[in-house]
This record gives sequence, C-alpha cells and structure tokens, in this order.
Amino acid sequence: MNEFHPRTEEEAASIISDHTARGAALAIIGGNTRSGFGNAVASDAVLSSRGLAGIVAYNPGEMVMTARAGTPVAEIEAALAESGQMMAFEPMDHRPLMATEGEPTIGGVFAANVSGPRRFVSGAARDSLLGVRFVNGRGEIVKAGGRVMKNVTGLDLVKLMAGSHGTLGLLTEVTFRVPPRPKTEETIVLSGLNDAEAANAMAAAMALPLEVSGAAHLPLTVAWSFLDGKLPQGEATVLRIEGLPGSVAVRGEKLAAAMGRLGSVKRLEEDDSCRLWREIRNVKPYADGTSRPVWRVSVAPGTGHQLVAALRLEEGVDAYYDWQGGLVWMRMEAEPEGDMLRRYIHALGGGHATLMRAAPAHRAMTAAFQPQPEAVALLSARVKEKFDPAGIFNPGKMA
Repeated sequence: MNEFHPRTEEEAASIISDHTARGAALAIIGGNTRSGFGNAVASDAVLSSRGLAGIVAYNPGEMVMTARAGTPVAEIEAALAESGQMMAFEPMDHRPLMATEGEPTIGGVFAANVSGPRRFVSGAARDSLLGVRFVNGRGEIVKAGGRVMKNVTGLDLVKLMAGSHGTLGLLTEVTFRVPPRPKTEETIVLSGLNDAEAANAMAAAMALPLEVSGAAHLPLTVAWSFLDGKLPQGEATVLRIEGLPGSVAVRGEKLAAAMGRLGSVKRLEEDDSCRLWREIRNVKPYADGTSRPVWRVSVAPGTGHQLVAALRLEEGVDAYYDWQGGLVWMRMEAEPEGDMLRRYIHALGGGHATLMRAAPAHRAMTAAFQPQPEAVALLSARVKEKFDPAGIFNPGKMA
C-alpha cells in the first residue's frame, strides 16, 4: 500500500487532485493511533498529516495556539505546560485501549473530536477549535475561522471538520483556545455506592456551588485497577476540584463534608488525583490487550446506570461512568451486540453508541457509529458530496 507524507499543503493538494482524477480512494490518517476504530476503510493508499508538523503561532497572553495538523500532541502539551496552559477538553490517548503505536497528532484529536473527563463542564474539542486549514476533495486549500478569514459560506466549516474523521478533507492546520491550567487539584473519593446511588450523588455534587470539574463512578469490577489498587476497597465515586490551592482546599473540605453524609470519604492529593483522571480518560480497565468489544456510549447522565442494568440481564457486560454518568465505557464479553445496545438506548430516551474496539469479524458486521435519522443522513451525504465529490476520502469510515 502506498503511503504519502506531504510536507506542504501544496504537495498534499497535488496528491489529492491526482487521486480524485483517477477515482482512487485515500485513507486519511494522523498518527494512526486509532487504527481499528470505526468502520473499515477500503483504500489502496494512505495520506498522513505527520509531515505537516510544527507550532505556527503561540502567544500565551492571547490564550490561542496555531499548529500544523501533524504536530505531536506531546509537543503541544509540553509547550502549553511551560506557560501554565492546557487543552481544556483533556484528549485521551487511544493507544492503550486500541493496542496501537505511533504518536497522537493534534489534527487527529480534532478530526475525531476527542474529549476527556472535563468535557461535561468545559465542552468538547470542537468547542475549543477556532480555525482550520484543510484540503478538500477537489484539491483546494480551504481556510476558515480563527485568524485567517471570516466564514461566509453558510456552513460552519470549523465545526464540520471537527469530528469528521477524515471524510471531508485533510486537516493541515488548526487554531484553538488554550486556557490557564489549574494550579492544583484534588479528588474526593466516595466509597460503597451502587450505580444508581452514585448517579444521585454525582448529581448532588454538581448542584453545589463548588465547581466540580470531574465526576465519575467506578464500580467494583473496575475500581481495583486504578492507581495500582490504591483506591479504597469497593465501588468508588470520584469528584474532582481544581483551581488555586486555597480555593481547592476550602471547596474540597465542603465537598467532602457534603458527600460524607452518603458514605465513607477519602481525599486524593494532586499527584494521585492527576494520575487517576488520566487513567479514567485513557480507559485503563479495558486496555487489556484483547479485542473484546468496547463501546463508548453517550446518554443522559441519569440513564447510564439504567442502560447497564438492563444489558446485564441479557449480556455479559462490564462498565464504568464518566461525565456525571453521561458517558459509559462498556466492554462486552463476547460479541458487540450493537442492535440490542442501541435498542435499549432508544428505549431510555436516546443517545449515541460508538464501537471503539472489536475483532475484525465483529467490526465487519456492526455499524461503528450511531445510525443517523434519515433527514440527517441525507444532509450528511450532501455535505460529503460538496467537500469530496469523488468520494475518495476514507470511504466507508462513517457509513
């Protein structure tokens, strides 16, 4: 298989134009750390953004960074750390879960709209994205948003590219917000609650004026795997407080007192707190080197535990909860059971189920992405046709 690593937008545009003229499909990738995610892509050539690397502009005072799409996430994070700033949406590293190698790229983060534990209070990756440059299926270099030009197309091209998984074009440059990093953090660990009780406890914590920035529940089956078993025995409902040291201390004390009425409470200091949320973000319990199906399910926070309870009656399933219960990481013991999962999601009021990992045979038989309503699917097809008229980008990826 041919693999292209253009070093300029013009080179990328030439490669795309050639493939469009021949009707030859291209698999669009960044660091390829999500290989195996989504529907299989049928193509004979790979176009990678890795050659388009480097930070273009960064003024910490403006709290905005512009970087080429192939820039490693580690390079971005190192530059931000030096200035006490961060990506508020906490992008996960898919390598442990997917058993892949390579380097995550900033373009890949936005192309997949990768968002971690802070998403339910700070927004998704796309909410931090201000501007993009990309090459469309006609081989045209397009600029939208940010520092480059006002978007007058009638479409929000910035938001369209975020989460498009390389089906609309090759991202070449991104401009995004980088707010200040909290000076410190701590996590309140509430022990002994079942899933339903934990959902109520997280809702109560979020209702307090204490600015909780992380809320997750780790049932007994997974809690032992975090922090090398350093969490208290049993189920763990974990709540994060961030900010200035004095403020964190006061708010942490108030949160611990409020949660202490519901069960046993322990407070994790900064180092353990940071590590815990990194492990939650990177789905450590299911980074087991197997191909057992793993789903990423987004539902209303109050219904996540109901979904898991219903599935446990019919199927071997393990799960834990992030985003105050609205994000369910779910591992099946055998087959993906996508139809049954989506049937229960619909019955509980709707949501989205994305198949993150599965054996190739199961991937071939299961729609990785939540099927779209007919009207939305028609609109998506029209957008795809406008951006990629020959249909060469990641064919089948989002189907």
